[in-house]
Amino acid sequence: MKYYAVHFTLAPNTEAARDILACLCGEIGFESFEDSKSGLNGYIQHATYDETRLGQVIQDFPMTDVQIAYKTELMEEHNWNAAWEEEGFEPIVVDDRCVIYDARHHSTPPFVKEGQMSIGIEPVQAFGTGTHETTQMIVAELLQRDCQGRRIVDCGCGTGILSIVAAKCGASEVIAYDIDEWSVDNTRHNAQLNGVENIEVLHGDIHILSHVEGLFDIVTANINRNILLEDLPTFKDVMHEKSILILSGFYENDAPILVEKAQELGLSLQKEEKKNRWCMLVFELQE
Repeated sequence: MKYYAVHFTLAPNTEAARDILACLCGEIGFESFEDSKSGLNGYIQHATYDETRLGQVIQDFPMTDVQIAYKTELMEEHNWNAAWEEEGFEPIVVDDRCVIYDARHHSTPPFVKEGQMSIGIEPVQAFGTGTHETTQMIVAELLQRDCQGRRIVDCGCGTGILSIVAAKCGASEVIAYDIDEWSVDNTRHNAQLNGVENIEVLHGDIHILSHVEGLFDIVTANINRNILLEDLPTFKDVMHEKSILILSGFYENDAPILVEKAQELGLSLQKEEKKNRWCMLVFELQE
């Protein structure tokens, strides 16, 4: 699979500008980013790259005092996350109730306290180790909810971390799906690694749910804002009265447009949480 590396130069080069640029580029297909001395490097599949859309992102950039230039380089085929995967990640503790650890580097987690849920993850080109604020917020929300006997769908499952948490919290059935085949494989692998057997993992986008019978008690989606806006009607269609929808993957300034669209569909906002400018919204279907 061929990728472009896009080298962005930002002036001034601030953390806020890099974060916003990464968020906006993520909405047009960029898959991963790394900070550089001059700004940000972004990586996108050759078939996905659209320079016209990228130009529009830069033209409409909300921080008007920031100047952005870029150059594009065609890269050799390889796993962009390979170095990060090899280095691993430090254990993440969520609400002192759940420890997410790097199973590639820790076969047994001695740092887990009695009574804490432990989840080992071996990420392979997939988002969702628990290091990101959006993942941590949804994990915390699932830990606080009554998942016992519930039917749950994990939209854009990445490593499968949310599916595994839901299953370990007592969900009767978890359906997970992702558009990326390596995420599907990684979710299956991590579920097996954690001894979880009630997760069905599907390859596809939101339309895959049309092949799944029945409604869900809880819907989770940690995806970028534009995809969430497109998929909200389908989320609503697979929910019953009093079902819960948990959304994250976007910045707090994107929340109002998501809330407005959700409320148009009969979804009532129950909770809004923010962490380092990232946001999570929790809705309940009112019908």
